[in-house]
Amino acid sequence: MTVNGRPQAPLMTNTHADRVKEVARLAGRPSRLRRREFLAEGPQAVREALRLHLARHADGQDGVVVDVYATADALERHPDIADLSHQDGVPAVRLVTAEVLAAMSSTVTPQGFIAVCRFVDVPLEAVLSAAPRLVAVLVEVRDPGNAGTIIRAADSAGADAVILTGASVDPYNPKTVRSTVGSLFHLPLVLGVDLDGLPERLRDAGMTVLAADGYGSTSLDDLQDASAQRRFAVAGEARTDDARTDGSPVHLEDAGAWLFGNEAQGLPAEATAAADARVAVPIYGSAESLNVGTAATVCLYASARAQRVR
Repeated sequence: MTVNGRPQAPLMTNTHADRVKEVARLAGRPSRLRRREFLAEGPQAVREALRLHLARHADGQDGVVVDVYATADALERHPDIADLSHQDGVPAVRLVTAEVLAAMSSTVTPQGFIAVCRFVDVPLEAVLSAAPRLVAVLVEVRDPGNAGTIIRAADSAGADAVILTGASVDPYNPKTVRSTVGSLFHLPLVLGVDLDGLPERLRDAGMTVLAADGYGSTSLDDLQDASAQRRFAVAGEARTDDARTDGSPVHLEDAGAWLFGNEAQGLPAEATAAADARVAVPIYGSAESLNVGTAATVCLYASARAQRVR
């Protein structure tokens, strides 16, 4: 059987087949680590995985996608994914029944697509040597949903990378991957970094280290106001790019790395002590605190805005 001129394997109908079990095992960390592969589920995640695969293939690099599984109905609803899967260098989509897809999936209601992907993380040095302007650092962030939200926010804010310390959640956890909604495939990811010495390495790469801390003495509002004042400062009729009239050592328009801490304990003392500033997001209402994913979004966008209008 062929589809668009490409050989097509028979429809997979056996929920107990070895291949189905091997895919399903990737929901567990031991299997992921042993194979260095993970699951991307749903049309958006699979679409972005295929796009990254094609981009790497065009550059002569190893691809990302190992296998793609989909129901016929899902392929009909998302013809763009079918088009991507017909490109040279992309594994042919294996058609499966809804029951087989459910047996493979880590979700109760799968969305018709599953891709088996190779790990996409990179070494820390690869990020630091590229002169990054904006980086998110997850320090012992353990909730998969929060980690995925921060990765997605970093992608949306145009950050250059996301770094996770060794005690943070596995970003290849299926819930984390789903929470990124495809952003996992858009920006470099660094895993298992030791917090000890990391702030200094970030500074050596030209970055200011900012600790997002609800008890910080520096207000994000004040940093944004100071950034705006510098932006509109004039000397005669010309604005000077190095005008720093507030005397603060921290400037949002400079290259910056934000440290975001654990959901319950926040950042460890060694992290806040090593930062150039402890920055608090103001709370105007009665809430006790902000979810770390929400706080990270606010902080990353503040830096992104300042850097883009410099």
